[in-house]
Amino acid sequence: MLLPRKSVFITLALILMLAAVLSACSKSGTASPETSAPSGNAGSKENITLRMTVWGSPEEVAPYKKAIQNFEAKHSNVKVELQHIAADYDTKLTTMVAGNDVPDIAMMESGTIAFPMAEQGKFYNLQEFLDTDADISPDTLVPNITYSLEPGNVIGIGPGPESFGLFYNEDIFKEAGIEPPPSNVADAWTWDEFVEVAKKLTVDTNGKTAADPDFDPKKIKQYGANLSTWWGVYSNFIYSNGGDFISADGKTFALNQPEAVEALQKIADLMNVHHVSPSPVQSKNIPATNVALQTKKVAMTVDGQWASAGLAQSKFNFNVGVMPVMKEPVTTVVCGMFSIFKSTKHPQETWELLKALLDPEASIDMLTAGTWMPSPKDWYTDPVLLAKWTENLDARPSGYKEAIVDVILTKGHQTPTGYVKNFNNIMDLVNPALDKVWLGQQTAQAAMDSIAVKAQAQIKGRRDIKE
Repeated sequence: MLLPRKSVFITLALILMLAAVLSACSKSGTASPETSAPSGNAGSKENITLRMTVWGSPEEVAPYKKAIQNFEAKHSNVKVELQHIAADYDTKLTTMVAGNDVPDIAMMESGTIAFPMAEQGKFYNLQEFLDTDADISPDTLVPNITYSLEPGNVIGIGPGPESFGLFYNEDIFKEAGIEPPPSNVADAWTWDEFVEVAKKLTVDTNGKTAADPDFDPKKIKQYGANLSTWWGVYSNFIYSNGGDFISADGKTFALNQPEAVEALQKIADLMNVHHVSPSPVQSKNIPATNVALQTKKVAMTVDGQWASAGLAQSKFNFNVGVMPVMKEPVTTVVCGMFSIFKSTKHPQETWELLKALLDPEASIDMLTAGTWMPSPKDWYTDPVLLAKWTENLDARPSGYKEAIVDVILTKGHQTPTGYVKNFNNIMDLVNPALDKVWLGQQTAQAAMDSIAVKAQAQIKGRRDIKE
């Protein structure tokens, strides 16, 4: 039966109204991406954006971009805005924070603005995440890559630890008929053995070595060793000799104590007594480690493991041994860190991003190139993972596993910037005084004693002990 024409119109109108109502009901019952679970709730599907700042060369930034891609693929509701601040990072980030233009997560340097900001309460205590996270804890990380404002208050985790080794030109040793530096820490040279080898490899323009009575120290063609006067280098030997920058209780300036003074003096003697390492003045004519070793201006050099990248690109026979030991083998561990700002509205998502930034798979190109080392400990202890970044690579010579990998796990010491409060102000006094030591104008004891009172006034304690 056909309905009257008017009835048909009424029926159609009712159907359309009903459809509209059902459609509206359906939409209101669908979880809107913009109105779902609150931020910070694990498993949230809220669309959010995280901001992140980093420094570094384009090659160093590339792994961050890869890590972000991996992170975003696993967290489809999260976008990450990466802000690369190529120059004057500390000033620009400080200005941003002062203007309440604060990123969620930032690369930080422990010796500059990280601790001042932490003391202002700017950062999350990452210990809270480490205590509960199923994937990561202090035990799963390489030692000495977390930074703490005080015990139990972690303000940053390093994405790429670095340590030190004794790099050398293999051909120089072969030509001189001298055994190269051992790579196994158990066989490490004593300091005196190191000096004797350095003498034999220091050659003047007449072909005389520093072990020869007729050697002319004013006409050196090849130095046996090169130790820069950066604290990152000489800290290795202060620690190796049982010294420190500050006393164990955090109350006393310690660079004028016997253990530290002896280490500093022995390094200065390399330059001014034995003439086997360039002084700061002579170093102005010494190129970077890769070029200095390749061109045989230097036979051995203590440098960070990051030197491996340039050495590999230089294409010559280089290798790495364990550093000489004064009393105990030690390597100083240095690295930047990622910190999460307390102002973030998305702490859990930002923590997940930080974890992604620590993933070695994202930075595998930097690892295999020789620039970085991984943060997770199992990348050092699991043979399969270790092989990914250490085997059949120009940047990882035969001595690398023993001299670098084994040592950082078992003989690492945290950088002084990580535990000495007020480090930069102390070093503003120490560095000018040490310049006189490196130039042979003053003994290490006299130089450190000369600033001891002023340095003591800058001592504010240690971050690694409860006060």
